[in-house]
Amino acid sequence: MIRRPKLGLTIFGVAAAGAIACGAWYELIGSVKPVEAAAQSASSQAAAKVPVTSFAVKTADFPVYTYGLGVVSPFKTVTVRSRVDGQITKVFFRQGQMVKEGDPLLEIDQRPFIAALEQAVAKKAQDEANLKNDQLNLERFQKLAKQQFETQQNLDAQQALVDQMIAQIKGDQAAIDNAQTNLGYTSIKAPISGRTGFRLVDPGNIVHAADTTGIVTIAQLQPIAVQFTEPEEQLQAIDKAYDSGEVPVEARSSDGTRTLSQGKLVIMDNSVNQATGTISLKARFDNKDNALWPGLSVTTRMLIDTRKDVIVVPQDGVQHGPSGLFAYVIGDNGKVSARPIKVSQSGDANAVVSEGLKVGDRIVVAGQSRLFDGALVDEKPQVASAAAAQANSGTKTGSAD
Repeated sequence: MIRRPKLGLTIFGVAAAGAIACGAWYELIGSVKPVEAAAQSASSQAAAKVPVTSFAVKTADFPVYTYGLGVVSPFKTVTVRSRVDGQITKVFFRQGQMVKEGDPLLEIDQRPFIAALEQAVAKKAQDEANLKNDQLNLERFQKLAKQQFETQQNLDAQQALVDQMIAQIKGDQAAIDNAQTNLGYTSIKAPISGRTGFRLVDPGNIVHAADTTGIVTIAQLQPIAVQFTEPEEQLQAIDKAYDSGEVPVEARSSDGTRTLSQGKLVIMDNSVNQATGTISLKARFDNKDNALWPGLSVTTRMLIDTRKDVIVVPQDGVQHGPSGLFAYVIGDNGKVSARPIKVSQSGDANAVVSEGLKVGDRIVVAGQSRLFDGALVDEKPQVASAAAAQANSGTKTGSAD
């Protein structure tokens, strides 16, 4: 007798086996999911760190500058003119040439002046001969007067004639000196050291002492001056610095990007311009390389004070919010907090913080756009050279607009 299998039991057994297998699979999956979730959470936390650049707060000396606009001008400008009438015969300089004081510039025809000098010398010699004769006659009159052979009136007249000739000789000497002076004026020399401009009169022309146009202009370039203005609000600080000692001044290009020369303040005007509310100042520059040129427009930067041992931070670390200024301070846990601060002075690249920060705090100076209070950051310290460059920049006051 053949027994048939019990299909019901067999199907039930397969189903039970499948259920067991599924249960085991679900149990395995269930044990894997927490591990993956933990890994994904750790990954998301690492990805949530915002990369930023940090700066360690410290104290430093902070230079206070004032900025202004100025124009380069020579300390001396001389228009060379002839002091006598005559024809230009020789020219010893080139247009635009650097000349030194006393260098010959040009020569005027000397012949008429030499003749006038010789005439004056001859006149003096003639009068000296007449004086000698009159003195001999005076001696004779004196001897005869003692012997009562000559009247006192004739003696006095002869004495007056001698005195007259002495005065005449003094006049002759004055004429000689004048002729020599005029002869010297025919050789025109540079009155100052500087650079010549365009020659206004060519050789062969007649010049006169009454001419107003002149022959050439000489401008002193070494040293040279820069005349600039500062707002009247800075008057007290500038005056204090000026009275305390030397006040350094930098002359920069008109856009303020390049330093052309270093100098010092030498003159403060004695009044404030009421129309503009500014005070005029003048600085002196050695200008050995001729970087400054008369008429050149420049911007000026003048050091008027240096604040000692104050908290200085990069300007990029100062943020503006609805409640005022603040800075993102990095805590020991790597999270940032927005801390209110007060800035007493600021410059192009840095600022002096009077309240809110202390030495040793780390603030964010780059990457703030993605930050919020409590954000986790991945900080990278600021490069030392950049920090040093910022430390050299001080307060900017005044106007260079």
